[in-house]
Amino acid sequence: MNSPQKPVLVELPDSHRGAIVLGDPGYHRDPAEVFSALRRTYGPVAPVLLVGQVPAWLVLGHRELTQVTTDTRLFARKAARWRLREQLPADWPLWPMLGGGHTESSLLYTEGDEHRQRAGAVSRALASVDPVEFRAQCESRAEDLVDSFAHSGRAELMAHYALLLPVMVMGWALGVPTEEHRDLVAAFTDQLAGGDRALAGHQHIRRTVQALVRRVRERPSADVASRLAADPVGLSDEQLCQDLIVTILAGHQTTTYWMGNSTYRMLVDRRHTDAFIRGRLAVSQALREVLWDDTPTQVFAGRWTSRPARLGHVTIPAGDLILLGLAAGNTDPHLRAEPGGLRGSRAYLSYSHGPHSCPDPARDLAETIVTAGIEVLLDRLPDLHLACPPEQVRWQPSVWMRGLEALPVTFTPTPPTTRYAGGTPWI
Repeated sequence: MNSPQKPVLVELPDSHRGAIVLGDPGYHRDPAEVFSALRRTYGPVAPVLLVGQVPAWLVLGHRELTQVTTDTRLFARKAARWRLREQLPADWPLWPMLGGGHTESSLLYTEGDEHRQRAGAVSRALASVDPVEFRAQCESRAEDLVDSFAHSGRAELMAHYALLLPVMVMGWALGVPTEEHRDLVAAFTDQLAGGDRALAGHQHIRRTVQALVRRVRERPSADVASRLAADPVGLSDEQLCQDLIVTILAGHQTTTYWMGNSTYRMLVDRRHTDAFIRGRLAVSQALREVLWDDTPTQVFAGRWTSRPARLGHVTIPAGDLILLGLAAGNTDPHLRAEPGGLRGSRAYLSYSHGPHSCPDPARDLAETIVTAGIEVLLDRLPDLHLACPPEQVRWQPSVWMRGLEALPVTFTPTPPTTRYAGGTPWI
């Protein structure tokens, strides 16, 4: 399961000798099987390695994940607590997802009162989005995207639809200019892939958001970025930049891959086909089942132990990195003893858990985007078919996310929709 690695960056502790590397080809092909193998070998907490043979602990058990995300004193959020932090080079490709460099001032890596205040500000700004107008934006932009390829009878749904719709809608809500949306999509993908372009992707996102911050400081409007800038919590320009990056990144990639994973399952899995196309379940409920079975956020980083901690069957030293295996927690056999168990429940960990979980307004916006996207797609192109064998579909090479690189489909060509442009519609 291991693959050739770049030079070893730190001294490997005995606890991690022989551990698997998260992000090797086997992991990308079938992370669920990797998680199951780790659970069989180690139980609910497993030693793993990141690129450069950097050791971490992957939490696989639902109960243990709840413990880690609830006890924020013992399992803390500041990357400065990491005992290996000073040993890793500034260009380590996973730093953008682990609190290195500029990201250290991000909302994600705050603790205590500062986190509560800044998370509250983000939640208030997102809650200000009018849900009716937001839904209308989702449907309108989804129709525009489908119109761009509906006449051809074939499309690549990731590049032409799922990657674009969330950034178009969230860009509108936050105030990001339309002409910058496509470049942001590429930068998001590069950062999350964790490869050689990860830092360049992060830098592009940062430059785009810095320009947005300057605009809302000088000419505020009714968008989310302006409301966050005006919040009484009083964010600095750097804090505002970092919190907007978190909001855009989380709102885009997870939503994109949720839509892609759902569409793929609809095309290859009869139970999901029945749920979506034949109306056995409401689209929103069918989408929640995908969060149980194929959640876009596989692993979330990270937590650091503030003192030695007993977790599962191991004692973790102070200052060690802990990774949240959210997808593994969703399939924990102790939680779901029977196949299909808890499908109607929202106890999945796809949005994480505890004080650092995704705020409720963000969850609502994400569900609106994916629901509208799937409904428009099925309404306009009801006879979608996968254009290649399922085993040829490729997944993004990311430690953190599970999403398709491409989703080629065929369908019966249809003409563009006729939009109502005003006047009296029945004349």
